[in-house]
Amino acid sequence: MGNRKRLFCEIHPVCYAISVQKEICRRHLRNLLSHEKIAKTITKEVLPNVISSHDCSMIKRADGIDPRLQENKAVNIRLACSKINGIIVRPGEVFSFWKMVGKTSKKRGYKDGRIIYRNALVAGTGGGLCNLANTIHLLILHSPLEVTEFHKHSDALAPDKGERIPFSSGTSVSYNYIDYRFKNNTDQNIQLIVWCEGETLYAELRSEKEFPWCYRLVEEDHHFRKEGSKYYRVSRIYQLITDRSTGNILDKKLVLDNHSEVMYDYTLIPKEQIRFTR
Repeated sequence: MGNRKRLFCEIHPVCYAISVQKEICRRHLRNLLSHEKIAKTITKEVLPNVISSHDCSMIKRADGIDPRLQENKAVNIRLACSKINGIIVRPGEVFSFWKMVGKTSKKRGYKDGRIIYRNALVAGTGGGLCNLANTIHLLILHSPLEVTEFHKHSDALAPDKGERIPFSSGTSVSYNYIDYRFKNNTDQNIQLIVWCEGETLYAELRSEKEFPWCYRLVEEDHHFRKEGSKYYRVSRIYQLITDRSTGNILDKKLVLDNHSEVMYDYTLIPKEQIRFTR
């Protein structure tokens, strides 16, 4: 830390807990005073058009990863999905992750999963829901909807398996002040479908009719870099918008200038992907 004065939340775990409760109260007050119209309607009727879809494994298996916490994460994600699945976001409405999911407590069935605490991976009640929030974020980045609240954490929590997927992780949520929100700025209803089968999380973003644009993510200049004693994943991630009828690129937007601390064993970083600064 050098000569930097410690924050109140850094003095002691009790101080950290007090700071968290203060932020939760502040968010409740902001929600109360906000003029945003939050989406609340859930229906079993599925809208006909799929805008984007994604699936991923809820269980990571690798050296140093506690399998019990991974199994618990899957339980947590299933519980949260049951609160979100089928939500309709009408034009002008905002989707709030925590407004739908609610507080993650042991009383409500949530278990200890992995959370990031003081820049380290530890066990915490409801851990692993970042996986669900990140999956939703991937859907929104492949749509015309507007992300209105996004908090980033490292997207280098575990080694990549297979081909690198931009935004395979990296969305942070913590009840209720670190939220994930998007707004339906289109002229039709949007629906979010999320469900689990076995160890796999599935998600679809649906609409009443097809949009005239297509969306995809591209990652440029991806590599790992050593800075001091730590390693970081570095890249730039763009959203490409194309005309559905012609295939012409209409826009290229930078969605993340990525600089993520590697949270796993450095020996597992592919050596050919490491660049050393001079």
